[in-house]
Amino acid sequence: MSEHSENRNLVEPDEVISPIRKNPKGKYVHSREKSIIVNMYKDTMMKTPGITCSDMYNNLSKATGIGYDTIMKTIVDYKLRNTVTSPNTKRAKTSLFNKIDDLDRNGLRRKVHSIWLRRELPTIDKILFEVNEDPSLPNFKRTTLYNIIKKLDFVFTKRKRCSVLTEREDLIVWRRKYLYDIRKYRNEGRSIYYLDETWLNAGDCVDRVWIDKTVRSKHDAFNKGLTTGPSNPTGKGKRLIVLHIGSDKGFLEGGLLCFESKKNSTDYHDEMNGDNFKEWFQSILPRLDPRSIIVMDNAPYHSVQTEKYPTSSARKSVILEWLNAKGVTFDRPMLKPELLAKVRELKPREKSYVIDNLANNAGHTVLRLPPYHCEFNPIELAWAMVKGYVKRENTTFKANDVRQLLYTAIDRVTPENWQNFIKHLIDEENNIWKVDDIMDEIIDGMEPCVLTITGDTSNDSSD
Repeated sequence: MSEHSENRNLVEPDEVISPIRKNPKGKYVHSREKSIIVNMYKDTMMKTPGITCSDMYNNLSKATGIGYDTIMKTIVDYKLRNTVTSPNTKRAKTSLFNKIDDLDRNGLRRKVHSIWLRRELPTIDKILFEVNEDPSLPNFKRTTLYNIIKKLDFVFTKRKRCSVLTEREDLIVWRRKYLYDIRKYRNEGRSIYYLDETWLNAGDCVDRVWIDKTVRSKHDAFNKGLTTGPSNPTGKGKRLIVLHIGSDKGFLEGGLLCFESKKNSTDYHDEMNGDNFKEWFQSILPRLDPRSIIVMDNAPYHSVQTEKYPTSSARKSVILEWLNAKGVTFDRPMLKPELLAKVRELKPREKSYVIDNLANNAGHTVLRLPPYHCEFNPIELAWAMVKGYVKRENTTFKANDVRQLLYTAIDRVTPENWQNFIKHLIDEENNIWKVDDIMDEIIDGMEPCVLTITGDTSNDSSD
């Protein structure tokens, strides 16, 4: 080998070597890269057989620029499968049900109820026509609307030759009990507070603006002392999560919780958890009137149970340990279904929630809204008023400025506004009460569908 070629392979002492490029967070590691990781793993095990797994993963991560967890998962997966696999780069398609918001879902439910109020039978074709005629609701295809309606806990009941759209019995019972309880508490003169969460994006602004058609160009606008202004953002940007509580006296003073979102999620409910909601809830309890009623929905962080009970997904050893802690012993080996049957015997009929117990200890009562009935919560109208103000006044699209606009908007919602919101929801409650009565009367008066089977089925062995 020539002296020139030898010098070419040498690294000059003063030569600067760039650092190893790290794999960007969230970027897929493909099968070719995984094969290189596995080969490096095998080489390391041959050269240093006594190395610990943790040290090996660290060394491979530093050498390749790929994250520690990805290295570990790749090697563990290779040991199980004896091969490497390509990542699944296809994203799960979001259903239309998840794309529409709670207001649209509530709008669909109200369309069904409005048909019942006219003492007509709501069929899917009639609902489709009325929904697509309403400019405030999205347009649907028949099959899509049918699937969404079913997810809203509506069911189709056969009567004669008609398929009548009703609601699940348990939902009707829940709603009826809620309406009975809320009326009773109002008659008793007890203070009723409503709480709810919402969100604001730094880029939120009004969707429509006035246009001066006499302005022909930017130069023309400049001469007239006008400005074309910055283009409105799409509503994205930093997100603020907002939690508050109010009554006919207005928003509760000191009841606001506002913090910046840290998760990249489309659902703002993902930001809240049982611990921080509990901490906020404890702080507002002393501010409430004595023996108050607190109305809330059934978000998971509102419904953390005081005790977790084993489910069918739990290991048998975990179920047995839980039963032993309850003082239950067995004189023979038990199968998992037998253990679960014993768990069901010990579970109380009524669930016990952390939040409810905190309220009860403070002398208050929690009342939970039936699912998909946000029209029973007047704070939804307050949020609409708050968001409308923020969108109209938002010109900087900065999170801190939006936060200040939020504070101003909340102060603008007066006790008189809240009293009007509550009057509106009482009208909604009365309408739903009528819907349930009408639905019960009409369906009870209709003959059920009778299935007639003809022919000799004595030899039928299809079962």
